[in-house]
Amino acid sequence: MISGDHEESSCDVVVSVEGRAESRTHISADCRQRTLPESSVSMAKNDIQTILRQFKRGMISERDALAAIPSAFNDGLEFATIDSHRAARQGFPEVILSEGKTPRQVAAIAGRIVSHGSILLITRARKDHYLAVKKVIRKARYNETARTVAANEHLARPQGRGVILIVTAGTSDISVAEEAAETASIMGNKVERIFDVGVAGIHRVLSQSNRLRSASVIIVVAGMEGALPSVVGGLVDVPVIAVPTSIGYGASFQGLSALLGMLNSCAAGVTVVNIDNGFGAAFAASRINRKR
Repeated sequence: MISGDHEESSCDVVVSVEGRAESRTHISADCRQRTLPESSVSMAKNDIQTILRQFKRGMISERDALAAIPSAFNDGLEFATIDSHRAARQGFPEVILSEGKTPRQVAAIAGRIVSHGSILLITRARKDHYLAVKKVIRKARYNETARTVAANEHLARPQGRGVILIVTAGTSDISVAEEAAETASIMGNKVERIFDVGVAGIHRVLSQSNRLRSASVIIVVAGMEGALPSVVGGLVDVPVIAVPTSIGYGASFQGLSALLGMLNSCAAGVTVVNIDNGFGAAFAASRINRKR
């Protein structure tokens, strides 16, 4: 039983890890004992086929069949409804944002996602979140710098056309950059990094011009005044995704100054995501870099 404020009913779930069924794991949830299929996509497909067969045989009405189909894509807990169809629609399973969730909640959601045979990615994870997940998913991996937890990375298929290059203005921006790197990597992209090349020493980023120009997509992470994405945007002909960070002194307003500076960039081709949102930048970069 995962630790929490109160006990819930539990069930045994056979978690598929690296293509084989692992030992049964107790997950706090209102559920039934079952051996789950290899992926969330196949699970939804199998459930829909069952519904259609029942309709074809006259076991259920058309109205009941239409009402039942949406439930094939959802997996409900007391405190969350897992979108098991996300991978089929968007190309990647649902990602867990740990912020605002208890370790017990994060672990239960993670267990359900992995039990569908899906890749697991958790962002903004504290160490106590990881330890709770580790009890459910033994092979879960924690990146303390990125604050991410991952599992089933072996299921990721290479799909990038080229390199996603992640650039930071300062060493203080690395945590956000690593969140982006973890996300882009687990989505099947080749990732490279250039750290601490901010505009206070402009020669540093200029010396990396060849690497900048060879990338398919560039994510630029910067705090303070947020000038680096404009500089990079003026050097390359590929998409630049700017990530403002909450790094800086008082008048930076926890990243608002960098955000506004990036939104007002005069360099063409620079787009901006929310403050400290390395995940969002990497998800967008992965879509841009995806093979068609």
